[in-house]
Amino acid sequence: MKIIKVKDNVEGGRKAFEIIKDEMVAGNVKTLGLATGSTPETLYNELVASDLDFSTLNSVNLDEYVGLKSEDDQSYHYFMKKHLFNEKPFKNNYLPDGMAADGKKECARYDQIIADNPIDIQILGIGENGHIGFNEPNSPFEGTTSEVELTESTIKANSRNFEKQEDVPTHAYSMGIKSILQAKKIILLAYGPKKAEAILNTIEGPITENVPASALQKHDNVIVIVDEKAAESLTK
Repeated sequence: MKIIKVKDNVEGGRKAFEIIKDEMVAGNVKTLGLATGSTPETLYNELVASDLDFSTLNSVNLDEYVGLKSEDDQSYHYFMKKHLFNEKPFKNNYLPDGMAADGKKECARYDQIIADNPIDIQILGIGENGHIGFNEPNSPFEGTTSEVELTESTIKANSRNFEKQEDVPTHAYSMGIKSILQAKKIILLAYGPKKAEAILNTIEGPITENVPASALQKHDNVIVIVDEKAAESLTK
């Protein structure tokens, strides 16, 4: 892994943008793997403010809540439109369908989308428990897209975006760890002291399904962008 330390999330977003821009200019990007949540927002701000053209590219998102319509203002469809897609149109934007009638068919459909659109650069955030996407602790490293039950800690962390914690969906569709590791390049973003333990376990801990992000140690092209607080527990 390559570790890039930055002073804050703004500089982190800028660094991630520079990596993506260089790869796009070199003609190495056809499909971007995207994440939601507050962590990648500064990256998306940089993409929106840039003169980069995404109209020939595809995007594939990591996940979506089960039970939310795409127009729901808490859905990840809505988030991506608000923070990126409305300002920077892509050729195609792919996200799981939170309202799919058949969960197994939806997971199979999304696996086929990933197979048809190999991801050149995957953007990741990380949960306090080490989850990537919605792959919670003890998710299988060989897992592909699945419907997952969210842990109490993840529901609590995501409740800041809802009026009440009871409103947070308890399940989500998530790209699996195996699918994430198939990306040619991965950029993991992490900011703040609450992510320090997860970053330590991801980078210096054993490779274990108890820390889903530790699977990134198995990939040969991972860039981790962290601020000082998120990196404070690293020893190497």
